[in-house]
Amino acid sequence: MPEFILQTDEEAPKVILKCYTKVLNAGKVLVAHKMFTWLDLRRKSKTLSLARKEITLAIKTVTKLKEAITAVAEGKRDEMEKHLQTLFSDEIEVDNLRRLIFEDLSRESLPAKYREDLMHIVKRLDVMADHVKDSARSIKILQDTVIPTEIWNESVKIAETLVKESDLLGSTIEMLGIAPPQVRELAEKVDEQEHIVDDYQLKMKALISKYNKELNFATMIFLKDLLNYMEEIADTCADIADYVRVLAVGY
Repeated sequence: MPEFILQTDEEAPKVILKCYTKVLNAGKVLVAHKMFTWLDLRRKSKTLSLARKEITLAIKTVTKLKEAITAVAEGKRDEMEKHLQTLFSDEIEVDNLRRLIFEDLSRESLPAKYREDLMHIVKRLDVMADHVKDSARSIKILQDTVIPTEIWNESVKIAETLVKESDLLGSTIEMLGIAPPQVRELAEKVDEQEHIVDDYQLKMKALISKYNKELNFATMIFLKDLLNYMEEIADTCADIADYVRVLAVGY
């Protein structure tokens, strides 16, 4: 006999209480599922451990880019080469990790939602690291070129802002599923840094125009390439942060 069919009127309060208890327990299960955090998954999944390593390395490439630009601005060529070598090595590792993660995701027993979300974030971080690599290549091309100190100093400011932005992005991803309100706050801070980069870019373009008589055509082209690649880094960081902010709504 169905458990909620009333036998007598006196049983009504007990049945209502039993129904309420079942609904409440179902709600607790749903909340538990919503709060099944990426941190919990990461402890149980080799793939997500690799993803965390990829995130860390991708962000590290941005830091190495900043250090390389700072070194070239200060005329420290050997130091610049050291930072660029580390950057190129880390970028290759990021690319290898992306492939390994995608292969493992086909075998890992993760929920489909997490698999798709993780693939998107991992792929976009790899794209960001590619833009960092392209920026580094532009620096290598420009290292023996006479460039006004003011231009290099402005480039350093952009790179420093990119480091802040990428660090904030890492924190945003880390908080996914743990503290959704903080995810939104951090994502907004990532956007703020992206806007700061935009402001610096306008100043850089003005400086390139200012020194156009001192710079040959090829140098101006490579400077603009460097500027564009750094803009792509900022834009990709902001795109990933926006994606994570949308994911946080589901937790």
